[in-house]
Amino acid sequence: MDESDSKLAEPKLRDATGPGQLASEVWVGEEKVEDNETPLTGFDVIAAFVKKLPNTPGVYRMLNDKGDVLYVGKARKLKARVTSYTRPTGLSNRIVRMITQTVAMEFVSTRTETEALLLEANLIKRLRPRFNVLLRDDKSFPYILMAEDHEAAQLMKHRGARNSKGSYFGPFASAGAVGRTINALQKAFLIRTCSDSVYETRTRPCLLYQIKRCSAPCTGEISLEDYGHLVDDAKAFLSGKSKQVKADLAKQMERASEDLDFERAAVYRDRISALSQIQSHQGINPRNVEEADVFALHAEGGQFCVQVFFFRTGQNWGNHAYFPKADKSVEPEEVLQSFLSQFYDNKPIPKLILTSHKLPEAELMADAFSQHAGRKIEIGKPQRGEKRDLVNHAVTNAREALARKLADSASQTKLLDGLAEALKLDGTPRRIEVYDNSHIMGTNAVGGMIVAGPDGFVKNQYRKFNIKDSSLTPGDDFGMMREVLTRRFSRLVKEEENDTASEDTDAFPSWPDLVIIDGGKGQMSASKAVLDDLGITERVQMIGVSKGPDRDAGRETLHPMEGEPFMLQPRDPVLYFIQRLRDEAHRFAIGTHRAKRSAQMRENPLDEVGGIGPTRKRALLNAFGSVKGIKRAALSDLEQVPGISQALARTIYDHFRESG
Repeated sequence: MDESDSKLAEPKLRDATGPGQLASEVWVGEEKVEDNETPLTGFDVIAAFVKKLPNTPGVYRMLNDKGDVLYVGKARKLKARVTSYTRPTGLSNRIVRMITQTVAMEFVSTRTETEALLLEANLIKRLRPRFNVLLRDDKSFPYILMAEDHEAAQLMKHRGARNSKGSYFGPFASAGAVGRTINALQKAFLIRTCSDSVYETRTRPCLLYQIKRCSAPCTGEISLEDYGHLVDDAKAFLSGKSKQVKADLAKQMERASEDLDFERAAVYRDRISALSQIQSHQGINPRNVEEADVFALHAEGGQFCVQVFFFRTGQNWGNHAYFPKADKSVEPEEVLQSFLSQFYDNKPIPKLILTSHKLPEAELMADAFSQHAGRKIEIGKPQRGEKRDLVNHAVTNAREALARKLADSASQTKLLDGLAEALKLDGTPRRIEVYDNSHIMGTNAVGGMIVAGPDGFVKNQYRKFNIKDSSLTPGDDFGMMREVLTRRFSRLVKEEENDTASEDTDAFPSWPDLVIIDGGKGQMSASKAVLDDLGITERVQMIGVSKGPDRDAGRETLHPMEGEPFMLQPRDPVLYFIQRLRDEAHRFAIGTHRAKRSAQMRENPLDEVGGIGPTRKRALLNAFGSVKGIKRAALSDLEQVPGISQALARTIYDHFRESG
């Protein structure tokens, strides 16, 4: 539910005072809650708010002296819930820390506790308060889309808003699972995967037809009616009618064999095999669970892992592991409940949700999800049978995933400690930034920054930099590095000047403890000059890594900001770690450069001609088959194309003659 849909009254802060002071007036709807200009903190400020709070459902926010939201909570009775924070006894250390940092509160009244629960989840995801359980890595899941806005339906992967016309199947746990399934569906049902523009311009079947992955409706190798039957079979299979589809194919194979049409029988045999391959990739396929998501939580070493399995149409569409951020004092049931409330904020909700723990407010969450989805949703912890087996299987996967993460973290910590010792750093780095550039003869030049920390590579912190300085000589690596570092650290300095938020020691730092430059003495000189110009040389520890003689890995030379270059022992684990960091930066920069170059190569020359939109572009391609054909076309031929006037035909003709 969107906040605007609920018609909830947002709190209004009027005449707010400076940091460390309570807002002079805090309102809920049209009722003033507090009028106090005395700087209060902790239990006192909460007690001051309690006096005029109503005993109605709502959401409350606790703020620190910088205005940052520390915690978002919901309550069936606001007055009773907030009052519990005024009694020091019986509170965990985490809650006491939160209360001592609180200098102000905000409230939103809601009609029901269900609305409060939904609003609480929205605010937690938007504000990310440090004392709440936070869902990390909240990306959307991929789906398979049978796009039906064309005469010949197209099979494709889809991620994001489901606005396109067609049938959606999923979610799948990963893009890899979608790719494997689409590949097998191509073998089984010969559905096209090409774009509409490619479809429209084909004059003969493509390679996919030759290797029996497509039935080629684009060139009439199959009638649209027969192609429609293949599409219906594919949709039936993805809708859970796999047994019926395979049985029908088996009958057709037998019929072909009886008619001694062994070639056609072999086609049906291959299609049945492809369908079996899809089901084998899916692992466990429950008999009595048509549509459900399974959530299993495992806690160890102060960390949590939630393993999510997706079951749709009686088939297992894969699983995904999450590692939510929560204080180790939070009970597993509370972690799982908070995780669930945030998880479905931007995802469709299945009919059944199975959990490894009994949620404290399972009925309330089921009501909230039912209201959100517009249909009845069930949430429960199964006690026996197949559903319990599914949960136990998910618990095993959660335990194993967390064990791998803890082992990786321990290994990463040792490497970071070793790196600090080898490079004589001030302390163990929490954030490492590695920079590299990529270009071909100065064209499509980009800079890449990758980030690593105690948990390995932090990919949501990676950044790319399109080189913008037109005064640079093509291929000037030093100049490109200067531009990249200047843009990066100028922004950091500016953000720090504007940031009034208190430092969160648990959050991943924004400033790097160590910067690694892919390059030698020259790159280091250019990089250090940037830090000197910004006046931050003392704050940043930097080192360059140059390749050894003959570019041999294992013989890299390290160039510190001060002192002589040095080398580590060839088998030193720290050297391997530095190589991994540098190679990841190189991979990211190269990938970014290739993507930019490919995008430039895909640009249609027709885009440079004014007055040509998608419809006219399609008409021209249909008439001449390709851009090359349009370039060679005579003026009289261009004028014959539907939608192309004589003036526009002259413009197109002149454009390609002038551009050679």
